Amino acid sequence: MQVEAAPTPPAQAAKALKSVKPPPRRQPNRALVAWISFAAALLAIGALAGCLAVLVVQQRHANAQQARDQRFVDTATQTVVNMFSYKQDNIDESVNRFFNGTSGPLHAMLGANNNIENLKGIFRSTDATSEAVVNGAALEGIDDVTDNASVLVSVRVTVADIDGVNKPSMPYRLRVIVHEDDQGRMTGYDLKYPNGGN
Repeated sequence: MQVEAAPTPPAQAAKALKSVKPPPRRQPNRALVAWISFAAALLAIGALAGCLAVLVVQQRHANAQQARDQRFVDTATQTVVNMFSYKQDNIDESVNRFFNGTSGPLHAMLGANNNIENLKGIFRSTDATSEAVVNGAALEGIDDVTDNASVLVSVRVTVADIDGVNKPSMPYRLRVIVHEDDQGRMTGYDLKYPNGGN
């Protein structure tokens, strides 16, 4: 028996192959990208401005604290200079300047028992002048509760007699307590020597 083969279709001509291309790109959302970029830029600028503002405020606070510390030191040194410096022609003015720059226990001690007039009398009886030169001063600490500061002051005092002859200068070391009142005025509150006593 003979089997007939299935008829074969006629051969088709081969198609020419096209080159492979990537799929078409989708259009970017330019508006969304622009808004996101704008928002990110605003956030970055805001963060930088905030950091800059914080730094400026911190710098101002540091400068204010440093200026306050220096005022404590300046008040202490001026108190010591006023205490040790006088001339025969301005004893009243010198002693009153020292007394008016004090407060607290120091002011009370100087004001008691006519001590100011006695001090003026002692200075007049010496027929001498005295000059104080501060060698150095340092802030030891501040008590923010009482607004008192402790300042260490090193001073050299030279006394000259009526003929202008200088006696050997004497060094002193003092701990000056400076008080700041509610109006910001600073005064000598107390004087202490390093080995104790006022």
